[in-house]
Amino acid sequence: MAHHSFAVYEPTLQIKLSGVVTKFKWGNPHVYLEIDTADPKTGEVRHWLLEGASTSILNRAGWKFNMVKPGDMLTVIVSPLRNGEPAALLKQITLADGSKYSNGAAAGKVTIE
Repeated sequence: MAHHSFAVYEPTLQIKLSGVVTKFKWGNPHVYLEIDTADPKTGEVRHWLLEGASTSILNRAGWKFNMVKPGDMLTVIVSPLRNGEPAALLKQITLADGSKYSNGAAAGKVTIE
């Protein structure tokens, strides 16, 4: 069985975003998280779709199926789509209480905050 590639994401670029969760889908083959973030310069809100690893990988990284809910504030580190659309591969999540969780592998250095 084939698996899709992560080539659509820019692996050398890692962005830090803060925002409000609008949707959290805990399921296979990938967990998905949607957040609304405000541009720090313009205040314009952008809706982001973030792709995570599988539930088994995230469980091993300490995630729980109910740890994120719509309305939660959080900060993420992501590798964005190469085409500039507001979607990205999740690298790390920081919950409102400061707890940090990886997407299965350590996030690299943030290149844009």
